[in-house]
Amino acid sequence: MNIKAVAVRVLRVLLVVLALAFCAWSLVSQWDDTVRAFRQMSWATLLGASVCGAAGLYVWMLGWRAFLTGLGSPIPLKAAFRISAISALGKYVPGKVWALVTQIEMAREHEVPRSRSFWATLLAVATSTACGLAVAAATLPLTSQAARDRYWWLFPLAPVLLALLHPKIVTWALNTMLRIVRRPPLDHAVSLRTTLVAVGWTLAGWLLFGVHLWLLCMGAGGDGAGLPFLATGAYALAFVAGFLVFIAPGGIGAREAAMVVVLTPALPAGAPIVVALASRVVLTAADLAGAGVAFLMGRRGTVEPDQPEVSSSAT
Repeated sequence: MNIKAVAVRVLRVLLVVLALAFCAWSLVSQWDDTVRAFRQMSWATLLGASVCGAAGLYVWMLGWRAFLTGLGSPIPLKAAFRISAISALGKYVPGKVWALVTQIEMAREHEVPRSRSFWATLLAVATSTACGLAVAAATLPLTSQAARDRYWWLFPLAPVLLALLHPKIVTWALNTMLRIVRRPPLDHAVSLRTTLVAVGWTLAGWLLFGVHLWLLCMGAGGDGAGLPFLATGAYALAFVAGFLVFIAPGGIGAREAAMVVVLTPALPAGAPIVVALASRVVLTAADLAGAGVAFLMGRRGTVEPDQPEVSSSAT
């Protein structure tokens, strides 16, 4: 094992420790409010919301894996889950780059070039953002006057971002950026099939996150036939708002603010902040649980990036 490999592992451990510290801070800083929120909901509601949230995170990982495969680096499902679950902790550290850096370095253990891992992650983030805005634009204008009044300027961006996901545009854009930095073009162009598969997994994730928030809204006293659509749009809009706040770890603050604005007219007084806090804690717990499972899975089957493979025919 060379010095570089040791340094990468040490940095990864430090990043995980730092991420756990920020997770603990976010939970402890709102502990009293969180406890009061949880007391207003049944364990069945919290369990259902947790399962849907964890499932949403998992299918989003499948969307990232689809892009990675389409770009020419298929990796086993177990490895993809481990990389995604551990690197996800990086989003709790201020700034948006830590999860990306961890994901790229972990993917190197499976002989994925750094540039290819970077583009796959960039495309996955772009797809989740575009689809999130599309989900919000399709649900909130019909269900939330508050969303129409405050976030109307975001909704027209949805079709534009979706159009920019077209494989020809994506391939042209990536090759242009590679040419600017004097790197060779993509050796595997993004295909329509790859894009559709990734978009499909991403939309499935949004539906699961919508059910997650709908269950919490129901547990807080919400009802009505339009509530599932409102909850799905509220979560999608809140996620995009949190993503746009670059420095906030995990979009904390911005995500809850957007969620409360959208849900306030549809829930009893005080319930929107209860739902927002419960959603934050439940999904943080899902991230921590996923990372814990990934660590327990170990590194079996990984390949050291700097170690040459030995041919099976060698004597």
